[in-house]
Amino acid sequence: MLLDLDDCWTEERVEGPTSLRRFKDSIHDYLPFGPTICTIIDTPQFQRLRNIKQLGTSYYVWPGASHNRFEHCLGVAYLAQTLAMHLKDSQPSLGITQRDVQCVTIAGLCHDLGHGPWSHVWDSMFIPSIMPEKKWCHEDASNMMFDALLEENDLELNAEDTAFVKALIMGDTNMCIKDEKPYLFQIVANKRNGLDVDKFDYIARDSHAIDQKSNLSLTRLIYSSRVIDDEICYDIKDANQIFELCHTRMSLHKRIYTHKTAKAIEYMIVDALTKAEPAMRIANRLEDPKEYLHLTDHIMTEIEASKDPRLAEAQAILRRIRVRDLYKMVDLKVFPWHCADTLKKTFTPESVVSAFKNLYGNRSALKHLSPDIHELDHVEEEDANALAPGHVIIEVTKLHHGMGNLNPLGFVKFYSKHNPKKGVEANPDDVSVTLPSAFGEVKLRLYTREPRFFGLIQLGFRDVLRHFKMPPLPVSREATAEPEDAAVGLPLELGSDEAVDLLTPPAESPPGSRPRPPMRTSPRKTPLSRAASTSVSGLGQPPRGRAPVGRSKSAMLDRSTSAHMTEVRENVFTKVGPTYTPPSPTKRGRDLKRERERVEESARENKEVESAGGVVRELDLDLDLDAEGGGEGGPRMRKKSKV
Repeated sequence: MLLDLDDCWTEERVEGPTSLRRFKDSIHDYLPFGPTICTIIDTPQFQRLRNIKQLGTSYYVWPGASHNRFEHCLGVAYLAQTLAMHLKDSQPSLGITQRDVQCVTIAGLCHDLGHGPWSHVWDSMFIPSIMPEKKWCHEDASNMMFDALLEENDLELNAEDTAFVKALIMGDTNMCIKDEKPYLFQIVANKRNGLDVDKFDYIARDSHAIDQKSNLSLTRLIYSSRVIDDEICYDIKDANQIFELCHTRMSLHKRIYTHKTAKAIEYMIVDALTKAEPAMRIANRLEDPKEYLHLTDHIMTEIEASKDPRLAEAQAILRRIRVRDLYKMVDLKVFPWHCADTLKKTFTPESVVSAFKNLYGNRSALKHLSPDIHELDHVEEEDANALAPGHVIIEVTKLHHGMGNLNPLGFVKFYSKHNPKKGVEANPDDVSVTLPSAFGEVKLRLYTREPRFFGLIQLGFRDVLRHFKMPPLPVSREATAEPEDAAVGLPLELGSDEAVDLLTPPAESPPGSRPRPPMRTSPRKTPLSRAASTSVSGLGQPPRGRAPVGRSKSAMLDRSTSAHMTEVRENVFTKVGPTYTPPSPTKRGRDLKRERERVEESARENKEVESAGGVVRELDLDLDLDAEGGGEGGPRMRKKSKV
């Protein structure tokens, strides 16, 4: 079947009945799609997304967050179609064709075809754990499944359009057969500043699912967009809306996507899949679209229903999820952005276990250091010796507003109604002077696989934390005299291990002793910086001097305090004693069962004793009656009495 171009259903010439189908959506109301888009929707490859939770394990914390990748992809396709048609209609000079609109819509529809079980648990946790050498992401699988969707359903799409759709999914212009309009690659997967319809939809949809009210107006942002110099720009009036979008993203990651219980279940699922891998060869389905088609969240039920004895360990872990006997978060600390690499090297399961065993082995000599050391005398030696690195999970998570520790507004160009043909970066005081001084942070969390080791692991962790030294702040470039329209030249794609901090260090001399910068003869704008301070807001430390003002890649720091964390303190809200063991549903169930058995055993023994006493009295009574009857040959009167 040849996939033809759908009619542009917004044109006035389209009157009367059409071949449109409208899907009712809880976020965007009715989603209109033409026959070609609906043909792709009605395939096994796309319908598979009904069985993959959008929020993965967060569903175990928010029961209302039961939406799947299916409806998310419909929403992204609708927004992609709406944005492309808006640009086509509002700027005819761009030459956007109906073919461009349709390819962008298909890319939005199919961008998540490759998601595996529990969404990002599959590609960001399980695959790296069993295949660390493999560079793979769900977009790779999306392209694989898109090829399979066309081939196995006899759908024909010409080679240029197929390559264009796959390039749009990856956000890579180099994958196209011919030159395509570069700004179209900023609609579905925007590698320039992260503002794309994928983010628009999941932020709105996920917020709605957890009943979080939002003031974001996605429609306003879409109709605010304009293409200027091959880049999608926005009205300066919407700068605060865009920052609100980025802040909401940060909030969702902190509160929902990385919730402590959701992450604990993620680790349990990864452990279960790892245990099941030798028997089920789950990873072998990675590059076979026929097998990948059936790889969904239902893999959990597949493992649980199996009678293969090799899956016993995996089944035991999954049962713990069912009965809520979860891995426990032991401790938590938040650090500035630049500490991520040092934290990964310092805090390891081995270092935490080693620290505890050192404290336990030398507890007699260390009792003067902390009251916690005294409690070690009450720790069972069996538990102390049994604690091993395999019981400990260390999690180092980077949380940010979308562009690492950089101000996301520094990557967006704006126009105004007075000059709609020029897109420029905004100055800090064009937007707000109350933006945060840091746009990213690093969350360090500790988990235990066995609740009985909770207090022991925390004690070891806090000993490592006590000796932790904050790494020095990275040095930024000095203020430069670049032309106002010079390219900033920062990387567009920020890897998780990439050093993106461009920080102006605190001044060493007091403000009054520094030489005054020469007076400028002409005003120079200070752009909204792409760099940000790694200082932690709210620590109450006073400013230590103002950094030089100029065309600097840390302009936001020039306007903010340069205070930063220099001392690491223990988290007083999570502290427990070494002998603490959190309540466990499984343990509580076992205790209740033992108590019930003890009560039943006691009742059974009492009944036996009472029954034995009743028999003795009955026999005695019979003997008495026999004696009263005159002995042998006399009349016997038997009267039984049971006690």
